[in-house]
Amino acid sequence: MEYEDEPIPGLPGRLPPGENILWQGTPDWRGVARGVFHTRLVAGWFLFVASLAFLAGGTGLTGALVTLAVAPLGLGILAILARAQAKSTIYTLTNKRVVLRFGVALPKCVNVPLSLVGRADAKPAGAGLVDVSLTPTVRFPLAYLQMWPHVRPWKFGSPQPMLRAVPDAFVPLLADALLKSDPAGKVAESPEPNGSAAMLGAAA
Repeated sequence: MEYEDEPIPGLPGRLPPGENILWQGTPDWRGVARGVFHTRLVAGWFLFVASLAFLAGGTGLTGALVTLAVAPLGLGILAILARAQAKSTIYTLTNKRVVLRFGVALPKCVNVPLSLVGRADAKPAGAGLVDVSLTPTVRFPLAYLQMWPHVRPWKFGSPQPMLRAVPDAFVPLLADALLKSDPAGKVAESPEPNGSAAMLGAAA
């Protein structure tokens, strides 16, 4: 594997002089399961199909029970995929860049210089977690599918790197690093308790 022997876990090499790690972590697999593999939606679909079979006739109670028996298997597979994604991912924030190292079968290491991040937005991901998307000031060189699932959903034409299911305490660290990298125009947002986004830091 290309990244099995890392001098610093999650980084392609040793940091140059003047660059320091501010935060490093991995996604919470439960947040990945909910946000990437939509386990809650899948569970709701199984319940809907089971209730439909029971109430609308057809296979009746037998069909409903079979559907409910299969549901844990399907959700279990999604949970395994989420764990694998989380285990293979390391996010690193330094005073110069954000580094995303990810990939179960084909590992990738992506550097996002803070000087090229125009905006950061945080969306609640449940249980003290957030998904943080980075909006580059230049066209991002990698395609949507190359970055998935570490990319903001539905932004196919202009991919935005996304850190999935990280602790909400990461947001102020990122906001401070962005402001220090370019005090003239950085904006970072963090989620409010009601689920909306609130501006965390911006240029004066």
